[in-house]
Amino acid sequence: MADSGEEKLLAVARHIAKTLGNDNRTVAEDILKIFSNFDARFSKEKLSDPLGCAALEQTLDSLDERISRHVSSRNNNDNSQAIFSVNTAAFLASVDELTATVNRWRPLAADETVGACLSRADEMLRRAMVLAEDEFRSLMDESIRNTSFESDDGGEFEGDDESCGNGVQDHRIPAAERVSEEDVVIDVLPAGTVIDLREIATRMVAAGFGDSCARVYGGCRREFLEESFSRLGFRNLCASEIQEMPWQVLEDEIERWINASNVSLRILFPSERRLCDRVFSGGSAADIAFGEVCREPVTQLLRFADAVASHSRSPDQLFRILHVFDTMRELIPEFASLFSDSQCETEAIEVWKRLGEAIKEIFVELENLIRHDPAKAAVHGGGLHPITKYVVNYLVAASQSRRTLELVFQGDFLPLKDFITKVDDNKHQSDSHFCVQLCGIMDLLESNLEAKSKFYKDLALCSVFMMNNLRYIVQKAKTSELGPVLGDDWIRKHTAKIRRFHVSYQRSSWSKVVGFLKVETSEVTMAAGSSVVVEVKAMKEKLKMFNLHFEEICRVQSHWVVFDEQLREEIRIALEKILLPAYGSFIGRFHNVPELSKYVDKYVKYGVDDIGDRLNDLFQGENSVLEVSHRFKIWL
Repeated sequence: MADSGEEKLLAVARHIAKTLGNDNRTVAEDILKIFSNFDARFSKEKLSDPLGCAALEQTLDSLDERISRHVSSRNNNDNSQAIFSVNTAAFLASVDELTATVNRWRPLAADETVGACLSRADEMLRRAMVLAEDEFRSLMDESIRNTSFESDDGGEFEGDDESCGNGVQDHRIPAAERVSEEDVVIDVLPAGTVIDLREIATRMVAAGFGDSCARVYGGCRREFLEESFSRLGFRNLCASEIQEMPWQVLEDEIERWINASNVSLRILFPSERRLCDRVFSGGSAADIAFGEVCREPVTQLLRFADAVASHSRSPDQLFRILHVFDTMRELIPEFASLFSDSQCETEAIEVWKRLGEAIKEIFVELENLIRHDPAKAAVHGGGLHPITKYVVNYLVAASQSRRTLELVFQGDFLPLKDFITKVDDNKHQSDSHFCVQLCGIMDLLESNLEAKSKFYKDLALCSVFMMNNLRYIVQKAKTSELGPVLGDDWIRKHTAKIRRFHVSYQRSSWSKVVGFLKVETSEVTMAAGSSVVVEVKAMKEKLKMFNLHFEEICRVQSHWVVFDEQLREEIRIALEKILLPAYGSFIGRFHNVPELSKYVDKYVKYGVDDIGDRLNDLFQGENSVLEVSHRFKIWL
């Protein structure tokens, strides 16, 4: 290093002398004489070659001969003889010396003679780099030929780089390793090959040919990666093919995409990144090489996800798109760590955001479907309407992805790791974006059900219909992840609505019947003769009307539907509490009137227990399957 510095100093001194000598030879000679007092070598300088170009030319002649010999040897062997098999040190030493010579003389390139020598040196360096590039390509091709995709052997590890003779401590490198549970081979090249490639790459980078070397590496390595990529079953489809694909077919493609994305970003690409860094010792050449190898597979993965985001907005697509969204979210850190430039990460984030927007639009479409679902006919017996079942089960399934959907609906797409704590802290709050969205959908569903209940001319049956559907909604909320999203207040509010419809049912269906069991006080406090006649007549008429209405209600309502056993039991118990005591009191009074006691068998058709038995027969109808719009046949 010291000798190199002295040579540079001498060259500068010669350049000063020559520059001055162009105008005044005496001055130049005087300068050389002064310099000779400091270094005896200046005493031998001649103004005809003040920069020592003759020595430079001699050096280039020697290097030209040696490099030409390597090139000729390679050509005579028809490129079959690798330089690393016989004369590695000699060739690389020649390249190193030529590169050092060019770099040493480059500051004096303005001199005509030096400039001509440097032009020659650059041409020599170009020929050397062509040879180095050919050798680099040969090593890459040979390593790929020696890797068998058909082998079932597991991964084997070559020795450390240190054991290969370069004295550099390094990690062990797996060669042709098959990924567990995947029909894909990871070949990060034998250690010896990596060392040879790095020796060439180091020279090419130093000579300014790093980009060319990286492109050769990428061109050779890309074929291997594409073969591994294709074995994951993922097809390279254009955006229009994806968008026009039937959803049932696209679902299978999405599963393959998820698998290919995880294996690629977590296994294949990191292996290639590590290999590029080892061959090119990091730096920009490693980034270029990695981009050459992985850019096309990455583009395919992002293009597919983006096309999925642009597919039709049918509600049944939500759950698959959620899988794609979650996969993208989980893999964005991998994009950031693998690719040095931010472009790839930015593209991945933009696709991820478009998937989030697609998810929000799916919920808008669900709202529109509920809002415009036609009320064509009433459900038999006031039972559970299919739209209730479909929408509620849909939201129950969606609630299982609560964290993801909270992330979507908050709008700013924070990284999930920064968002989880916030979601957990607000777990029992009902003001989150996702909660507001689901409550809005529930309001639409309830309005839709109220409109459908108008099909029932019987107010009692209308109340039973609303009880059934609200009960289903509340019970589903209580027993699933939907409950914490809607909140306790929402559940209490709708439980109270069920009670109000229960009261409405009792009032509209049974108030008149219970009224028949009441005896007005004026009817039994009249004068002895007439009061008995009035009481007998009134009680016979009331009992007759009670029997008639009770039988009709039991006959009709036995075909009505209350799907929930607990709700059915609650209704029965409530009816018993208002009906049995009143009926028992009325019958007791009927027995106590002598003029009526002889007519007991004729007018009293039911004992108190018989009334209870008939109440048990209510709501035994079967919930018929009402045809629902095909738009609500949702995948769950």
